[in-house]
Amino acid sequence: MSSPLGWRLPARCVAWEAPAASRPEFRSRAWVACFLLLALLPGLSAAPKKVRVLVWSERSEPVEVYPAGINGEVASIFAADRGVEVSVANMLDPEQGLSEAALAQTDVLVWFGHRSHADVLPEVVDRVVRRVTADGMGFLPLHSAHYSLPFVRLMELEAAEQGVRLTGRVGSWGAVRNKGEPERVQILLPAHPIAKGLTAFTIEGTEEYANPFVAPPAEEKVLAGAWEGGEQDGSDGLAWTVGKGKVFYFRPGHETRPIFRQPEVRAVLRNAVLWLAP
Repeated sequence: MSSPLGWRLPARCVAWEAPAASRPEFRSRAWVACFLLLALLPGLSAAPKKVRVLVWSERSEPVEVYPAGINGEVASIFAADRGVEVSVANMLDPEQGLSEAALAQTDVLVWFGHRSHADVLPEVVDRVVRRVTADGMGFLPLHSAHYSLPFVRLMELEAAEQGVRLTGRVGSWGAVRNKGEPERVQILLPAHPIAKGLTAFTIEGTEEYANPFVAPPAEEKVLAGAWEGGEQDGSDGLAWTVGKGKVFYFRPGHETRPIFRQPEVRAVLRNAVLWLAP
């Protein structure tokens, strides 16, 4: 006898040879075990669920540095990853690439923005925030996306939840210095999934964002950064839970430098996406 999936059932599930009619409890238990096996077979044969990732960019980054855009560069991290289904979108797409249908098929949204934060449509911001807070979609803003409207809104919601009053423009840094100095990235939480397989590393040239950062306290500070002559701070990788969704902000970057091609940076982003997935 075969199951609906073509699996052959054990002979005892087909014909129970009880040693004696006086042992009906064994016969009953055998049939229960057979029914449980049938119930489990579909789950055993199902393929693992893929993490659906959408990488979005406003596409203001220079093509000589990122010919496929930062969204295309980040998406390439997952090109050979069988456990991830990745797509890209940008501001010039219909509905800015973030329609209800597109977001409904997204487990993790990676976001890069720089010059056009204010041009993101209010309804798009609402959709993204709702998907994070109500549905558990993960959100990964990169570098200058600290001013992206979805991130700002999420930080405002988290501040309200924590009872924290934010002073100044939400998402702003105390200072910005674009000298292209090397940044040393330290691992603060080596046991965290985002830090898996990583040790301290150096990014040859970055744009420095210096504290204070106008955002609610992070639940976890995974990475720290330091520039030559500056103090180390724990703001390179910050994690929050906002509503049902996780948010991870990755500070290092600059659109004029090939930072998102560096192996260690790509490892951070891959780990972060897998951690953010609901």
